[in-house]
Amino acid sequence: MTPEFSLIARYFTRPTPRAALGVGDDCALIGVADGHVLAVSTDTLVSGTHFFVDADPVKLGHKGLAVNLSDLAAMGAVPRYVTLALTLPSVDDAWLDAFSRGFFSLADRYNVELIGGDTTRGPLSMTLTVFGEVPLSSALRRDGAKAGDDVWVSGSLGGAALALKHMQSKVALKPNVFERAAERLHSPLPRIELGLALRGIASAAIDISDGLLADLGHICERSKLMAEIEWASVPLSPALLSVGPELRVPCGLAGGDDYELCFTAPAAMRARIDSIAAEVGVPMTRIGVMRQGDVGVVARDEKGELMTASAAGFDHFSS
Repeated sequence: MTPEFSLIARYFTRPTPRAALGVGDDCALIGVADGHVLAVSTDTLVSGTHFFVDADPVKLGHKGLAVNLSDLAAMGAVPRYVTLALTLPSVDDAWLDAFSRGFFSLADRYNVELIGGDTTRGPLSMTLTVFGEVPLSSALRRDGAKAGDDVWVSGSLGGAALALKHMQSKVALKPNVFERAAERLHSPLPRIELGLALRGIASAAIDISDGLLADLGHICERSKLMAEIEWASVPLSPALLSVGPELRVPCGLAGGDDYELCFTAPAAMRARIDSIAAEVGVPMTRIGVMRQGDVGVVARDEKGELMTASAAGFDHFSS
């Protein structure tokens, strides 16, 4: 057995009882129930762009899968399968053991089967493709928002962006503050249960990977509406609330890597959404409303005045 196939067999081959055929052939074979569709999403994470070279491999394995599962959560899809293409500078058994433990720990939590992928030599990076299953009529999309719908977000925002600023030496956080913020950056939890609960409730949804303003802006673009949000209502992470106010707007409105859900829903669904929050154990906050008007997001401060916060979130190709 060649070193590449030995690596795959040792660290990334497990039984796939749900798939007709998993790792080890030219293609995986998977089936879909009648009336359902596959929700498919691919993400690439590159060392030096999406994570630091010396990132903890256990947390990196977790996050690599988590950010992809977050896309399935935003569609209301049940996670089923994943493929993993891993580029490695060398074969490091200790690193691979730790990475695969972090990866499979989260995969087991959501009953996700690794069914294929690739390994090659080069600068460290990974490309994952996740497959979820959702009834076609129940899939959450970005283009379903209606004027008058409420805008909601799950959890709290800004912690991951704050931790990144510290790691980039742009701010200096106290150790306990950094620890809380870093947990959001390195170990996000995809809101799978929430996405499933929002089927038939939310009119549109997206996960917050690039920042609230940028990602809510995508719902606005696809739904051809304006979103008006109240800054005072945006739920900020405890770590962010413990630092100076000058960091709160850029991290809370434009900071990425939170992987919370932002969604819209009719006002008549408010009580049901409050119930769902209790059922899934995730707080949800109503932060604004969708309106007819110029497509895009506007934010108002505590006095009702328009804010000048930039809607620009993370962009791979910005200067």
